[in-house]
Order: sequence, then structure tokens, then C-alpha cells
Amino acid sequence: MNVPTHPGLDGGPVYLDYNATTPVDPRVAAAARPWLERWFGNPSSGHAAAERPRAALARAREQVAALIGAGADEIVLTGSGSEADTLALRGAVLAAPAGRSRVITQVTEHPAVLETCRALERLHGAEVVRLPVDGEGLVDPARLAAVLDERTAVVSVMAANNETGTLQPVAELARLARAHGALFHCDAAQAAGKVPLDVRELGVDLLTVVGHKMYAPKGVAALYVRRGVGLEPLVHGGGQEGGLRAGTENVAFAVALGTAAELAAAELAGGGVRRTAALRDRLHDGLAEALPGRIRLNGSARHRLPGTLNVSIDGTAAHELLAAVPLVAASTGSACHSGARTPSPVLRAMGLDDTRALAAVRLSVGRWTNPADIDRATALLTTAVRDAAAPSRT
Repeated sequence: MNVPTHPGLDGGPVYLDYNATTPVDPRVAAAARPWLERWFGNPSSGHAAAERPRAALARAREQVAALIGAGADEIVLTGSGSEADTLALRGAVLAAPAGRSRVITQVTEHPAVLETCRALERLHGAEVVRLPVDGEGLVDPARLAAVLDERTAVVSVMAANNETGTLQPVAELARLARAHGALFHCDAAQAAGKVPLDVRELGVDLLTVVGHKMYAPKGVAALYVRRGVGLEPLVHGGGQEGGLRAGTENVAFAVALGTAAELAAAELAGGGVRRTAALRDRLHDGLAEALPGRIRLNGSARHRLPGTLNVSIDGTAAHELLAAVPLVAASTGSACHSGARTPSPVLRAMGLDDTRALAAVRLSVGRWTNPADIDRATALLTTAVRDAAAPSRT
């Protein structure tokens, strides 16, 4: 796959935070530009200026649908992944038959799901069950089976965790949910475009795809809604998006999302998973060799995204380490409150103690990462760890 150079990455730090956001691919930007500069018509209008935008919108749906094995008529465009998650969960609960007001999710979901669940509890009296995870961050299907009943409206379990990259057994979980008459929603923000996904094979009813996680701009996403699934709209108005999300469509960003989906599909078909996994493993192996006995993998070694590496480095505090290496752009899972660091809730839910959780760094690679970047980041991180451990000379 012929990937153009990216001006935003030229001469900057080694970018290892692709799970947080991805640079907009220049091909995506080029595809969207005419819909900002020239073809400005409202797709819902009845005159000639609407024809090109309407056709472009239809093409974008087809491209997104093709990435996940859906039909174009099953794609609802939204303004963010959080909006898509909210539409899925709130829409399912409010449209459910009387007596079905239970939501089942799991403790390491993205806040877009967890906070929506809290809102459903507070505003609509929904019952929410939050399943635990094991030490690798995986949900046990037996635990879901034990709590499913006729009261369940929707089950929501993500495809891949944003911090550890752990891939959940979505197909098995969805099968259990649907056997009890419940809908199954999957937040695939981190997985779409990185690993093959087919909504028919997974058996999901609802699935979230997010543009800025796969080289499209921030501010555009999509929700797959299986034909026949009824949802209460989140935004009422002119009836766009099958009546589920009113508002004049953002054609330029829809085109960007569609183009990004098509590029991602081509990359997957061309061996992108193997390439990305090789870079991730090169980074892990390099750190483990340079810092023997100090690198601890967080999450599943077998069931994870190809580009995600979450490790704790013994004897370090992740936020201090990354602050000492400004030439590497990466993330920690901790947050700062009143001067104190709070460990990642995801890592805590997996049973990690605070010391290990606070030492965790998330290093995520992507389309523009190359072996030289990996080796440079390894050297910079290793040097910073060793310098921090060296006795000061006063």
C-alpha cells in the first residue's frame, strides 16, 4: 500500500499515541476538500446543487459499510463515537418493550458507555449490571450468561480496550445476549480498521466506528444499526439518518470517514495487521532486552490489538518517565487530582496494584510508524529509565 508522507509527523517526536488519535491521512483530507470548497449543497434539497453531495453521502455509507460487512442502509452517521454509543444504549433502552430496562456492560468499557449507563440509571430508572474482568481484561462469557434474563434490553461490550488493546470474545457474548432477546452493542472505536470486523459473523445488532481512530478527522463517526432494530432517536428534527439523528449532514466529514474506511480495508487486505504487530513486538522486545526483568505486559498477550503495547516498567512512575522524554509522544492511564496521581480504573479492575498501575505506559503504533521510530523510542525511553535510577552527583 503506497502511503504518502505526513507533514504533521515530519521532524516531531516519535508518535506512539495512535490509540488516542490518528493523524488525518493526506488522501482523506484531499477527498474531503472539494466538499468544503466547492460542492456545498444540502443533500436533502431538491435541486441540482444537492445531487453531488447526496451521491457522495451515499458513497460514504457504502465505504463504511464495506469495512464492517454491513449494508449501506444500516449506517447512521454521527458526530462522535460518544454520540454513537449514547444513541445505541439510550436508544435501545427507551425503545425496549415494557419490562426490559436492564443494561449489561463491563467495568473496563470506555467512559462513553459507562457514563451513558449512569445517566440511564439516574434519568430513566434503568438497572445496570457491570461485569468484572480477569487479569487480562477479558470478560468471561459464563458471567454474562449468569445475569442475562428477560429484563435485559441491551448488552454493551467493546471490541478492544483503548488502554491495553485486549480483544473481547464479542461473537460469543453477542450470541448469548441475542439468545435471551437482548440487543448487543459493540464499541469498536479501537478495533475498526485495525483488525478485520464483520458484523454478521460477530452477530452484533449495533456497532460504533470512530473516524479519528482510523485517520479521518475528529467529529465524525458511525453507528451500525442492524435492519429491524428499533431505537429511540437521540436528536429529533428533520428526519436525517433514518430519523435517528436529525441535522443537515456534514458531507465533507462523511466523505472523509468513507475514504478512511476504504483505505483501512485495503490496508487490512494488504497485511497491515502483520506489519503493525511486528512493530509492536519490536518495541516490546527492545525494551525487555534493554531493561531485563523490568518490563511487565498489561493485558492479554494473545487477544489484543496488533498496534497496542501497555507495559509497566518497574521502578518508574509513568507520568515522570514520559515527562522526561518529550521526544516520545505516548500515554499513561493515570489521572492527576489535586496533585495526586490516580491509577487507571482499567488496570485496577484487572487486579493490578497501584505501584504497577502507576508505572504503566501505553505505546500505540500506526500507519506512519517505522522500525527507525521504534528503535529511537526504545533508546530514548531506556536512557530515561536508567538516568532516573542513577545516583545523583552533588
